Amino acid sequence: MTMHKTVDASVDAMIEDLRTLVEIESPSRDADALRASAKAVAAVLESRLGGQAVLVESVAGPHVHWSAGGDPKVLILGHHDTVFPLGTLERRPFMVQDGHATGPGVFDMLGGLVQAVHGVATLDDRAGVEILVTADEEVGSLSSRALIEERALACGAVLVVEGAADGGGLKTGRKGCGTFQVSVTGRASHAGLEPAAGVNALIEAAHQVLDIAALGRPEIGTTVTPTVASAGTLDNVVPAEATVIVDVRVESADEKERIESAFAALAPHLDEAEISVQGAVGRPPMPESTSTELFAVAQRLLPGIEGKSVGGGSDGNFTAALGVPTLDGLGAVGGGAHADHEYLVIDAMTERANLIAGLVNAIQNA
Repeated sequence: MTMHKTVDASVDAMIEDLRTLVEIESPSRDADALRASAKAVAAVLESRLGGQAVLVESVAGPHVHWSAGGDPKVLILGHHDTVFPLGTLERRPFMVQDGHATGPGVFDMLGGLVQAVHGVATLDDRAGVEILVTADEEVGSLSSRALIEERALACGAVLVVEGAADGGGLKTGRKGCGTFQVSVTGRASHAGLEPAAGVNALIEAAHQVLDIAALGRPEIGTTVTPTVASAGTLDNVVPAEATVIVDVRVESADEKERIESAFAALAPHLDEAEISVQGAVGRPPMPESTSTELFAVAQRLLPGIEGKSVGGGSDGNFTAALGVPTLDGLGAVGGGAHADHEYLVIDAMTERANLIAGLVNAIQNA
């Protein structure tokens, strides 16, 4: 393996770009905000790496694609949408204090994106490098999945710059994840005058919750968690409708199939109640086998770095499911994803930028 030697990326320059991106709020599904964010991401890419960053239009907002040209060899994958609504920045502005950067999206995942750009910028040879920054990862990647898969297959290796695992570890495996909605239809009636004339959708939903929870097999990594439920209209009316939303995580394709089949086979307990199910395990599992070779390279570049399999999903799930070597968690060291205490560790920024550069260099010379 040819070792990459270069000057370190500038922390001050990385913080400058991070501030720029954080201060342009980018909540998922907000087309105007995401357009402004995409333009800012493209400007950072072009400023630091040269060339042209292309905005790829989609119903979810613009994705940003940059290519150094040459034979595609490595795809650096990230997203610029965040979970935070407009106005979060006013309440929680970008700040650098006590060794941390804080603000909406610093850890998930604008920090990782900035580190990757500055890491690649240290390389004299960027041939074969592509960077794809999508607009809808936080809401399922429905509009970006085909593009992600296309570029992953073309490049043959994927580095995902989502935030690091606890303690700065890399993410070598991820569970597949999905959301199901179970809708129950009953029949309304007066709860006092003729309760027996109704079909109680809430009671049916309670039966379904117990059946659904029993599908979990935590000993093999399958969790099935009812998370949100609603039913009824008034306190003296037998509820005619109810819904239950369920979070599902699986570690294997077999469990994905079992869970999807089980949801499709759900049957009502009450006479005349009806059930409909929507949803799927939309992100397939990311098996650890797809990260083995890239993780070994990372360990040579940064001895002692750990790899962890985690429950959350990312766009790396899609690329790994295609059999494309994928290594995740290469982004910011920090924590608090999706929470008000989200933070990035500034002292780790240079090390992570160099790690990305070293991995790219190793893939180019493989």
